[in-house]
Amino acid sequence: MSAPVLPLIEAAALLPPRGTLIGLDLGTKTIGVAASDPDRRLATAVETIERKNFTADAARLLQLAAERGTIGFVLGLPINMDGSEGPRAQSTRAFARNLAGRTELPIALWDERLSTAAVERELIAADASRRKRAAVIDQHAAIFILQGALDRLARA
Repeated sequence: MSAPVLPLIEAAALLPPRGTLIGLDLGTKTIGVAASDPDRRLATAVETIERKNFTADAARLLQLAAERGTIGFVLGLPINMDGSEGPRAQSTRAFARNLAGRTELPIALWDERLSTAAVERELIAADASRRKRAAVIDQHAAIFILQGALDRLARA
C-alpha cells in the first residue's frame, strides 16, 4: 500500500468526481485539520491535533479520513516567497511520503505561502484575542489551504 504524493493538479486526475478531501496545515507542534463537503465546494474546520509522534499523528489522520469517507488529502507545502523550498517544505514532503506508506488515498501538495499570515490577519480583524487565535489558527490555516485547493480544482 502506497499512495501517490503529487502536486494538486496532477493528483486531481486520480480523484473521483465527488468525495471529501481533508486539508492539513502541518506545524511543528500541531496539525490543523479541515475537511470539504462531498461536492468539494467548502472547507470547514475539523480539529487541531497535538503532535506526538508520526505513528500516533498518522493514526488520527487516517481515523478522521475513514470517519468522513475521505478520497484524498491536501497538504499545505510551505514554499518560501522566492519559490525555493526550505526545511519546513522538506519536512512536509517527508511527512507526505511517510503518510503515503500507510494509505492508498492520494496526497496532493498545495502551495500554502502566506496562509498562516492571512489567517492571523483575518482573526485580528475579527478582534479575536491572542489566546483565541492560538487555539484556532491551525484549523483556520487548514481551511485556508483546503479552500484554496478546492477553488483551484473548480477552475481546472
